[in-house]
Amino acid sequence: MKQRFIRGIPAGVWALGFCSMFMDISSELIHSLLPIYLTTVFGASMVTIGFIEGIAEGTAAITKVFSGALSDYLGKRKFLVVLGYGLGALTKPVFPLATSLWWVFAARFVDRVGKGIRGAPRDALVADITPPELRGAAYGLRQSLDSVGAFTGPLLAVVLMVWLVDDIRAAFWVAVVPAFIAVTLLIVAVREPDSVPRRPGQGSPITLAAAKRLRSRYWQIVLLGAVFTLARFSEAFLVLRAQSVGLGIAYVPVVMVIMNVVYAAAAYPAGIASDRISRRALLLAGLALLVLADLVLASATTPWHVFTGAALWGLHMGLTQGLFAKLVADTAPAELRGTAFGIFNVASGVALLLASVIAGALWGAIGPAATFIAGAVFASVTALGIVIYGARRRIT
Repeated sequence: MKQRFIRGIPAGVWALGFCSMFMDISSELIHSLLPIYLTTVFGASMVTIGFIEGIAEGTAAITKVFSGALSDYLGKRKFLVVLGYGLGALTKPVFPLATSLWWVFAARFVDRVGKGIRGAPRDALVADITPPELRGAAYGLRQSLDSVGAFTGPLLAVVLMVWLVDDIRAAFWVAVVPAFIAVTLLIVAVREPDSVPRRPGQGSPITLAAAKRLRSRYWQIVLLGAVFTLARFSEAFLVLRAQSVGLGIAYVPVVMVIMNVVYAAAAYPAGIASDRISRRALLLAGLALLVLADLVLASATTPWHVFTGAALWGLHMGLTQGLFAKLVADTAPAELRGTAFGIFNVASGVALLLASVIAGALWGAIGPAATFIAGAVFASVTALGIVIYGARRRIT
């Protein structure tokens, strides 16, 4: 298949980016209101929310290792990407229909299973169709479009909550539409490349021998990504922080709008920069911004303080998320990219589960400030570790 490019980036990357954008409009419309839904409708505690968020995201990450390895084994990725997005779309009507906390938990769980199924094959597919010298820009572009959806969803949530007079269930029904647009776009506009590297189709898709072929530099990236994630917990706590300083329920999603506007604006330029300058410098800059965001959020007394902290949080995400995808793609063999992304996301998902549970426990036992101070301390330790242990020799 002859590769088509739009403004220097393969057309397939643009299609995957817009697919992510529509699904994120749907998902973030729901997720920006979900913490409030859980606490006001079902009476969930902060520990329960931290547990649900951690389990959901951890499940997504663990699923990625199986789907990534399977995509390598089959030499086909699009089917798994469609399956993952399809599961995500099918869960959306469950949220407004939920009559108990368990319904919400089940929908969140299946939605994240879908995310896990699509994540690693999609990231590997981006690498398959993009020249190596453009990978940073490609991952940055996809992440930027994803983030456009991530701020459009909460913005739409604000409009709907005002228009519908705080009827969360009615707002959730609107989220069903963009989810199914995303699946349709994926089926129609994304094509499997003719030359996806393929592992021999014998035996189990997941083998110890395959893992052993991943080089030590790759495993260092996995470790770094997991430690980095421990310093960052679920973004549900940003929403709850906005509510804790007195922001009205209808306007709470604004915090996610601000975070994702900054994230979207930063991701593509940061991706281009990662193709040209020191990746270590970008990681350290991202950690410094995370520390600053945590300190602002810990001391917040007004909604404007929370908005500032959310903007800094989004900037740190923009500098680092696409960069980690590039590092994984650059350090893994082409025929093991799906497996490599899967393992990386398992490690990050376990770290996110732990971080979210700890964050919820600290919030419930001590207060919101303790949650964000703990994040700042861990981010500082991570940055110090990168400097002291000579990561500059591996991530240049």
